[in-house]
Amino acid sequence: MTIDDKLNRMEALRKGTSPDGRNAAQHARGKLTARERIDLLLDPGTFHEIGGFITHRATDFGMSEQKEFSDAVVTGSGEIDGRPVFVFSQDFTFIGGTISEVVGQKVGQVMDRALERGMPIIGIYDSGGARIQEGVASLAGVGEMLVRNARCSGAIPQIAVVVGPCAGGAVYSPALCDFIFTVKGITQMYITGPDVVKSVTNEIVSHQELGGAEVHNQKSGVAHFLSDCEIDCFKQVRRLFGFIPQNCNAKPAVVKTDDPSDRTEESLFTLVPDDPRMPYDMKKVIHTIVDNGDFMEVQERFAPNIVCGMARLAGNSVGIVAQQPSVLAGTININASVKAARFVRFCDAFNIPLVSLVDVPGFMPGTEQEHGGIIRHGAKLIYAYAEATVPKLTVITRKAYGGAYITMSSHHLKGDINYAWPGAEIAVMGADAAVNIIFRKVIAEAANKEDTRKKLIEEYRARFDNPLQAAGLGYIDDIIDPRKTRLMLIQALEMLRDKVQKLPQKKHGNIPL
Repeated sequence: MTIDDKLNRMEALRKGTSPDGRNAAQHARGKLTARERIDLLLDPGTFHEIGGFITHRATDFGMSEQKEFSDAVVTGSGEIDGRPVFVFSQDFTFIGGTISEVVGQKVGQVMDRALERGMPIIGIYDSGGARIQEGVASLAGVGEMLVRNARCSGAIPQIAVVVGPCAGGAVYSPALCDFIFTVKGITQMYITGPDVVKSVTNEIVSHQELGGAEVHNQKSGVAHFLSDCEIDCFKQVRRLFGFIPQNCNAKPAVVKTDDPSDRTEESLFTLVPDDPRMPYDMKKVIHTIVDNGDFMEVQERFAPNIVCGMARLAGNSVGIVAQQPSVLAGTININASVKAARFVRFCDAFNIPLVSLVDVPGFMPGTEQEHGGIIRHGAKLIYAYAEATVPKLTVITRKAYGGAYITMSSHHLKGDINYAWPGAEIAVMGADAAVNIIFRKVIAEAANKEDTRKKLIEEYRARFDNPLQAAGLGYIDDIIDPRKTRLMLIQALEMLRDKVQKLPQKKHGNIPL
């Protein structure tokens, strides 16, 4: 093949012309090709390919006769909304997108460049895993990807888009990224596929039942975003990209907004029910206070008793963590702890201020949670908040009891500003439970036990179930009008704009994994 032939062949590939109708077969599966996905992700005309003429070096099992430029991954750089980014896109049309030695080298090369230049990396995954025909060399290729995922973590944002199979050891590459995007009916993520599962455990399960997009968004918590189609998925990737900075040394861009900073919202004054046992939707609070109601929720379907996501206040990106009183009363369980802790650590790594909206009766009780390790997992959230050095703002909307109060970015974990709405209850536990413990003997000896108990509960509430004691001790900075929550948060963010906090010098902490 002459140089001109090679150039023409590569140009044909870039235009979407593949031999043997492979692109047509990919479309028949309801999937886009590697290059079509890059075109959806990046600004038009900005993609610059790297390593386009690389081919694998394997010769066993007839592999010398199966070669294609770029091998099974397209790599390069481009722009999203004018911001530079590196990208790789696995090509399922060539040997199932399997990872060869050179595929690992190509991906490693763009990840190295992204890290050196302080630019985000976006990986598009559609692969059958390590290439069996290459043996350990293919495993080396997978390892080249994984070690770079670990090195890039916390230094540059890593986004994974899983739009096909992702199996075996290679599935840990997206798992090491900051966010995973998935598509219904297309995404497949698992360590061992249905055939192996059947042979080992006799379980009969489909690819989607085992590791489909909905499974990982609702049950496992592996994925963060779920879309109905690839076009919407890549729109969502671009949307998230707008909230995050280029690297750990940069701050997110400030976006102009026409939403007034001093806007008030009357609905917040009556949103919280008078009955502390009645639920309400915390997402209404979030949508009301952020710029133009624009809130991009992360892991919406997993652990819905806690809400995490990206928004803006006066054009500045913020990460929001909030209890959801309408789900499990907003208690913190194992899944909520892990979900929120990882999100807090991402925001802290990339200079995104944290806003915590608190209505929490405590950590979830019960043998299932205790035996499942709620102590260890809950400690992850405590660690994440305590370690975070970005501006940390907290608003207690109703209940904040016990260890959960401490955990949710309280002053005791070095939260910067802590506000409370007038009806907030801050105590070791709720009045009913507290009275049963403190006045057990008094109630037992009373002539009218129920009347005595009710009277003691009212006295306890008057003394402790309000923000005044905490404010008097300096643990609450201000008791604010709910209608002015947006303004108060924006003013606090402005005050903390140049915050600098250094942690003790060390190699790294030992988070309770």
